[in-house]
Amino acid sequence: MDSPLVHFEDWGLIAYQAAWDKQETIFKQLVDQKFDQRINPEKVHNKLLNQLIFCQHPPVYTLGKSGKLENLLLDEIGLEKYGASFFPINRGGDITFHGPGQLVGYPIFDLEQFFTDIHKYLRFLEEAIISTLAHYGVLGGRYEGYTGVWIDPDKPSARKICAMGVRCSRWVTMHGFAFNVHTDLSYFNHIIPCGIDDKAVTSLEKELGKKVDFNEVAQLLKTNIAKQFSFTYT
Repeated sequence: MDSPLVHFEDWGLIAYQAAWDKQETIFKQLVDQKFDQRINPEKVHNKLLNQLIFCQHPPVYTLGKSGKLENLLLDEIGLEKYGASFFPINRGGDITFHGPGQLVGYPIFDLEQFFTDIHKYLRFLEEAIISTLAHYGVLGGRYEGYTGVWIDPDKPSARKICAMGVRCSRWVTMHGFAFNVHTDLSYFNHIIPCGIDDKAVTSLEKELGKKVDFNEVAQLLKTNIAKQFSFTYT
């Protein structure tokens, strides 16, 4: 079996709504194509590719469909004060923050080209982040019962470095992960991150105690995701 093909795009710094709209368009195209192939198997179809998108967002809080609004500790005036926006969205998970210096990844994959197991999908994304951290000598791990990547997950000092939340329909994924590279962590003071009120949030820069090259981190992670999922970039 040939390895799946993935088209990569870097959208740079992009407003959350604009990125969400673009994601939804790509996601719908993939889902519609799969549905059309099932009901019209004799038709010649132009095969749409899996996509991996990297980007950064201006300050924004997003709340997953299973989240609680009270985990946002700011009202409209507070959001305006800190220059942040807020979106309830259609991914899993609770509330999180996106902002400059955070590497956001949106894999829009047809998992039937990989494996039909959403838990395995999340573990693979986590492993790619863990491998990227290891390159910098930072030991990442998993916190039992939660998605994402953590530092010192088995200690009272456990802190989250990468949040995850996905949507999946007909085995096509969207949304993804948010990896704190050199994010302004003060924005997390205004939420209960992921609904967990007794754990801190960290970044790669904070763990290392020095600046890191954002583009270098992105390139490493891009490579590690391809290795983990055994796919080829077009």
